[in-house]
Amino acid sequence: MRVPPEFRDREETEVAVLDALVGRAEDGMTVLELRSGVDATIDEVEAALSSLKEAGLIEVERADERVRIYPDRRVVPDPSEQVDDDPGLVDVIRDRLGL
Repeated sequence: MRVPPEFRDREETEVAVLDALVGRAEDGMTVLELRSGVDATIDEVEAALSSLKEAGLIEVERADERVRIYPDRRVVPDPSEQVDDDPGLVDVIRDRLGL
């Protein structure tokens, strides 16, 4: 599941963090899990988290000495409205060839 288009006009790392969180919206993720799931340095992930927290797009919960991060409800798309916008192999080849 991916973040809806209205939340994709952010920095690349922020969008990657949101996408990862939306994929695990029920369970949330730790910073370590985010770091392993997002192709960015720990500093970039922390900066993205700070910006997303300031914008109100993530929620942080502390329990049992663990910190879990969840996407805000408005960032999680409704599964019934989800459209598969991942390009298939043919689409990727067509784009690369400029067809």
